[in-house]
Amino acid sequence: MRTPSLTRLALRTLAAGILVSTIGCGDSTGPDAAAIRDRRFPVNFSELRAALEQARAEQNGGLNLDMWATIVDRDGKVVAVVFTGDGRGDQWPGSRVISAQKANTANSFSLEALALSTANLFSAVQPGGSLFGLQESNPVDTRVAYGGDPQGYGTPHDFMVGKRIGGVNVFGGGLALYDAQGNIIGAVGVSGDTSCADHNIAWKVRDFLGLDYVPGGVSATGDDNIIFDITDGTSAHGFGHPDCGNGERPIGEGLPTTNPISHPMS
Repeated sequence: MRTPSLTRLALRTLAAGILVSTIGCGDSTGPDAAAIRDRRFPVNFSELRAALEQARAEQNGGLNLDMWATIVDRDGKVVAVVFTGDGRGDQWPGSRVISAQKANTANSFSLEALALSTANLFSAVQPGGSLFGLQESNPVDTRVAYGGDPQGYGTPHDFMVGKRIGGVNVFGGGLALYDAQGNIIGAVGVSGDTSCADHNIAWKVRDFLGLDYVPGGVSATGDDNIIFDITDGTSAHGFGHPDCGNGERPIGEGLPTTNPISHPMS
């Protein structure tokens, strides 16, 4: 179900303006720009940035900070990297790679029939958990993460675009992307605030992009929403995430109602 405040048409209109202003800042003929123009993936740089800006502007709890977001395709290749601030230093620089890592994780551990958010993995990877050690299994490719000209980070020319970043992240902010037929096509990762706020924003970004046809998940609502069930350090369900304590929890628990997932077309 699309959020009434931002229709797909409105998103594309806003995205077009962002793309014009961004492309005007540098050469658009390089290989990174060519990857961005590849319309085989249903989301481009400007559409992702427009969705992130809309989601960041809403109430999400947390610290109300500017954000990074990254999308990867099903093969783990980075499609786009964006930020919401006026410049790349307006949000935590370290969150650029974390957002890509989250996208890679959600894509790597979600399937056609089961979506796992990075928030769902927190408890499972703790000592004694069913997935302990997972966070060490697929390291970030630092050559991809930190290569190229830093001035291009968060633009259509970001060095990560078109490359596999790798990495596993196990706190909130990464969600798999599903098209209207229920096919998993990649994932989005969001970083820059508390991990609970990151999850809330990522959920809204996915909703605004129309790629939330989630087939099923481990939460009580049958999706990949964040689960707050940790007591005395133990998750009752096994897929719980800590409460970040800055007003994120009621917003996160309400996401299936305020921004309900869509159902695949038969």
